[in-house]
Amino acid sequence: MNTGQSSILARSLHGFFTDYLLQQRAMSPHTRHSYRDSLKLLLRFASGKNGDPCAIMVKDLNAEQILAFLQHLETRRKNQPATRNVRLSAIHSFFRYLAGQHPEHLEQAQQVLGIPFKRTRSREVQHLDSDEIQSVLHAINRSTLPGRRDFALLSLLFNTGARVSEIVGLRVSDLRLTSPPSVLLQGKGRKERVCPLWPETASLLREYLEELGVHPDRPEILFRNHRGALLTRFGIRLILAKHIKRAAKELPSLKNKRLHPHSIRHSTAVHLLRAGVDLSTIAHWLGHASVNTTNKYLNLNLEAKREALAKAKPLVHISRKPGAWKQNTNLISWLEAL
Repeated sequence: MNTGQSSILARSLHGFFTDYLLQQRAMSPHTRHSYRDSLKLLLRFASGKNGDPCAIMVKDLNAEQILAFLQHLETRRKNQPATRNVRLSAIHSFFRYLAGQHPEHLEQAQQVLGIPFKRTRSREVQHLDSDEIQSVLHAINRSTLPGRRDFALLSLLFNTGARVSEIVGLRVSDLRLTSPPSVLLQGKGRKERVCPLWPETASLLREYLEELGVHPDRPEILFRNHRGALLTRFGIRLILAKHIKRAAKELPSLKNKRLHPHSIRHSTAVHLLRAGVDLSTIAHWLGHASVNTTNKYLNLNLEAKREALAKAKPLVHISRKPGAWKQNTNLISWLEAL
C-alpha cells in the first residue's frame, strides 16, 4: 500500500471539510452533511465489500471509478437522476479542491470534472393556496402545548417563507416582537436577512414565549421537540404532514399535492406575488442570491391569471357575420376594391 498516496487523500478530505467548506465557502451544515454523505458512499463503494476505505489512494478515484459509482447509485440504490447529480456535485467540488492543493493530480481531477450531470425533468412547483393554508392552520389542535407550538411554527413559516434549516436554528433573541415586528434569519452562506412579521404572527410568538416562561432576549432555541431538544428538518416535515393529513379530510384538494416544508416557502412567494409584490422584493424576502431564482414563480402567477380569465365572461363579443372578403369569392377583385 502506498501510504503517501493514502495520506494525501486523507489530508485533502480533512482540509476540504474543515477549511474549504467551513471557513472559505462558509457552507451551511446541511450542505456539508450532504457532501460528507456523498463522499462516504464513494469511499465505501471504492473499497469494495471487505476493503478498508483508509487504504484508498487518490489514483483509485479515477473517472472510470466515479462513473461506476454513479451507475451503482442508479441501478443498485435506485437513486433518481436528481440524487445522482447531488452526489456528483459533491465529488466535483472535492476534486476542484484537490486539484488546487495537489497540482500533480490535475489531469485526473479534470477527467472527473468532465463527467456531466444528467438531465432531469423539472417538477411542478407545489404550493398551498390561501384557503389551503387556512385549512392546515385550522386543523391544528391548539388546546395542547405541542399544538400551540405547531401553530406558531407553521404561522412563522408561512409568514417568512424561511427555509427549514433557518427555522430549526432560530433563537428567541432573533425575534423582534415590538413594533415593527421582525425576525433575523441566517440563510445560505451565513447570509443574514431581516424579514418583517405580521402583527398576528408576532402576537402568537409572544404568547408562546410567555407560556414557556422564556424572556424575548434569551439566546435560546425557539422551537423544541417534546424531549426539549431542538426540532430537526425531519421533525418539521412530520409536523406538517400530520396537519395536512387532518386538513385534507375537510379540503380534498390537499390529497392531490406533493407537499413538504419547502412547499410553504413556495406558498409564501406565490402569495406575495399575487398580492402585487415585485420580484426583487420577493427575492430579498426569501433570501435568493439572484432574482432569476424567483422568476419561476411568474409562471405560477400567469397560470392563476389564465384560470381567472377562463372563469370570467369576455368583455368583447365578436360578430359571427362573415367579412366582406369571405362573401366575395374573387379575392383579387376584393383586394383591388380596397
